[in-house]
Amino acid sequence: MITQPATRGADADLVSASWTQPEAFAELFDRYSAMLYRYVSKRLGPEPAEDLVGETFLVAFSRRRSYDLAYADARPWLFGILTKLISRHRRTEAARYRALLRAPVEDSVDSPADRVAAGVSAQAARPELASALAALPAKDRDVLLLIAWGDLTYEETAQALGIPIGTVRSRLNRGRRKVRAALGDTNPLLDEEA
Repeated sequence: MITQPATRGADADLVSASWTQPEAFAELFDRYSAMLYRYVSKRLGPEPAEDLVGETFLVAFSRRRSYDLAYADARPWLFGILTKLISRHRRTEAARYRALLRAPVEDSVDSPADRVAAGVSAQAARPELASALAALPAKDRDVLLLIAWGDLTYEETAQALGIPIGTVRSRLNRGRRKVRAALGDTNPLLDEEA
C-alpha cells in the first residue's frame, strides 16, 4: 500500500484548491498517474494504458467539483473512473488474457536469486492464470484486480466501484476461489517445499 509523506497535502485539499486554481490538479496527476498506468498495463497492456490514464484524469478534472471532500485520498475515486473506462475495453482485456494463454512461457528470469523460483513458478502458471482471469465475470475480476494489482483496500475498492464492502468481500472471495481452482488449488508464488 502506498502512503503519502506527511509533507504532502491531502488529495481532497488539492481537488478543492483546483476549483479556483486548476493547476493544483496537476499534483494528483504527478502522484497517481504512474500507479494507474501500471494497473491498466497489467489489465490491457501498455498500448492503451497511456490513453486511458490521460482520459481518467480528464474525466476526474471535469468532475472535480462533484468529488466528496470527506475522502482525503483520491486513489479510490481515480481507480473507480479508470475501472469504468476499462469496462469499455472488456473485449480487449479478454483478448489479452487469451493471447497470454497462447503465448509460450519464457525460460529466462532475471536475478536476484530469491526471485528466480517465484518468477519461474509464476511464468509457468501464466496460461492458467490468464484463462482463469478471462473466465471471471467482469465484476469479480474488477474487485480482484483492484485489490491485487491496484493495491486498494476493501474499503477503497468499495468506494471506487460504488458498492457495499460486503459485496467487495463476496466478489473477492468468489474470484479468488475460482482463480485458485484454476491453478490447481495452489499458489505458484509460495514455495511449498520451504
